[in-house]
Amino acid sequence: MGADLDVTPSPGRKASDGSPYPDRSDPSFERDVRAMFAHIARGYDWFDHVASLGNDLFWRPRALWDVDRFRDGRIPRSILDVGCGPGDLSILASHHFPGSRVVGVDVTPAMLSRARARRVPAADGRRLHWGEATALRLPFRTGTFDLVMSAFVVRNLPRLPDAFSELRRVVAPGGTLLTLEITEPAAAWFGSLFHAYFDTFVPWLGAAVGSEGPYRYLPESLRTLPARSAMLALLHRAGFDRVETRPQSLGIVTSYLAQAPDGAGDRSGSTAEDAPIVVR
Repeated sequence: MGADLDVTPSPGRKASDGSPYPDRSDPSFERDVRAMFAHIARGYDWFDHVASLGNDLFWRPRALWDVDRFRDGRIPRSILDVGCGPGDLSILASHHFPGSRVVGVDVTPAMLSRARARRVPAADGRRLHWGEATALRLPFRTGTFDLVMSAFVVRNLPRLPDAFSELRRVVAPGGTLLTLEITEPAAAWFGSLFHAYFDTFVPWLGAAVGSEGPYRYLPESLRTLPARSAMLALLHRAGFDRVETRPQSLGIVTSYLAQAPDGAGDRSGSTAEDAPIVVR
């Protein structure tokens, strides 16, 4: 008789300090991304503040102002934050849109624990809900949310067209998708400065705090992200009929904004089954 087949998943790529270092070409990529975010959950916020030189404190509020302009001041009453992490964008949205219900979901329990532990005004906290879910299969009925948003998430997803189709599925007719993401600077001179910092100093800083893998992966993830024009094309193909970009900080981050057709049915092609809202 032959030897038993070893079906144990191969271990994901690790950096020299043993920290998770996801490789998009590896079958374990999704699992390794979850392990990476579990690894950095405790210091996620402070590292972002330091590595971005404090700019991340402005990017999310500005993205919500972009939503205001894109929606011509129409207030979204139901909001979903996909890949909410420690809850920064969800909490900002609950304050920015008083009276709106905000649901934050993430695949990483450690991040959700950080979000649930955040101190927020009681009036905002009553409208905040947290749950575990992946962008590729959301546990919500079709057309549930007036605004679906994410910040620095989509470059970590394995199948971007499928993810955009699933996000489109849960956007209400006439509703909005906001995707805030790191992008290539538009000006070549600034791009050279940006990459000298982003590709070299940020990984060095990550290694200094025992997270070499996650912060070597960070610049790699930007290189695999489609260009702005290609992202807009993906959003169109997912079923959005109006799409725009709003760059910030000389283009190192961009708000992608997309509107679902008014009164349209589900055009996403998603195979996810409709399900009631499930939050914890």
